[in-house]
Amino acid sequence: MADSLRDRVAVITGASSGIGKAAAESLAREGVRVTLGARRVDRLEAVADAIRRSGGDAQAVPTDVADPVAVQRLIAEAQRTYGRLDIALLNAGIGYFGPVDSTPIDEAHRLLDINLFGTLHGIQAAVPVMRAQGSGHIIIVSSVSGKRATLGSGMYAATKAAQISLAESLRLEVRRAGIRVSVICPVSTTTEFFAVAGARSPMQFRPTGPTYSAGQVAEVIVRCVRRPRPEVMVYPPTRLLVILNAAVPGFVDWILARLWTKFRPGM
Repeated sequence: MADSLRDRVAVITGASSGIGKAAAESLAREGVRVTLGARRVDRLEAVADAIRRSGGDAQAVPTDVADPVAVQRLIAEAQRTYGRLDIALLNAGIGYFGPVDSTPIDEAHRLLDINLFGTLHGIQAAVPVMRAQGSGHIIIVSSVSGKRATLGSGMYAATKAAQISLAESLRLEVRRAGIRVSVICPVSTTTEFFAVAGARSPMQFRPTGPTYSAGQVAEVIVRCVRRPRPEVMVYPPTRLLVILNAAVPGFVDWILARLWTKFRPGM
C-alpha cells in the first residue's frame, strides 16, 4: 500500500457535485493535484476554489463528457499544468426512471452519450498519456445496477453494464502498459442523483436498501487509488446478489419483484 498520494495528478469528471465532488475533496486532502471537469461551471469553480482555500491544488475545466474534444481538452489541461496524469476518475453520469418499453429514444441516447460514451471518451483521452509515461490508473464509477438491473432502471442499468464491459476489456488490453483499471459499484447514494433523474423521468425513486453518503463512496475510491482492485462493491454483500443472479436469475427476479412491490409501488 502506498504511504502517500501526495503530488499525484488526477482528472475527475462529474466533479461539480455528488460522488465526484466528494472524491475531489478527499483526494485533494491526500495531496493529490486535481483537475475537475463538469458542465455546471459555477458549481465546478466553487469546488475547485474550496479545495484551494483548504490548501489543496485544484483547477476547474468546464467539460461536457459527451463531447470527445472537450474531454481531450480536460486531459490535456491536466497534463499541461502538472506534467503527467496518474488517475482518471470517470464519474460523470445521469439517470432515468421508467419502464423500458416506454423510455423515450432521446432519453436513451442521452444516457448513452453521457454514461457510456462519456466514459469511452475519457478512456481514449487518458490511455495514450498513461501509455507514454508507463503508468496510470483509470477508475470508472459504475453501479451495482450494472451487475443486476431492477424495475424502472433498465436503460440506466444498461449503460452501467456497458461501463463494466469496457473496463473488463480495457484491463486486459493495457495490463502490460503499467495501467490499472478499476470499477467502483456503489449502491444507493445520498446525492442529488435521484432528484435530478426524477425531474426528467415519469417515475420518482428514492434511495432504497443499503445507502451510503457521497463521502463514504469517496473513501472507497481513495482506498482503491492506494490499492488498485479490478472491481469494488461499495456495499460488499451485494457480491452475493451478483453470484445469485449468475446462478439462478429467475430466483433473483422473484426476490426483486417482491421487494419492489413494497418499495416502488406501481411497477
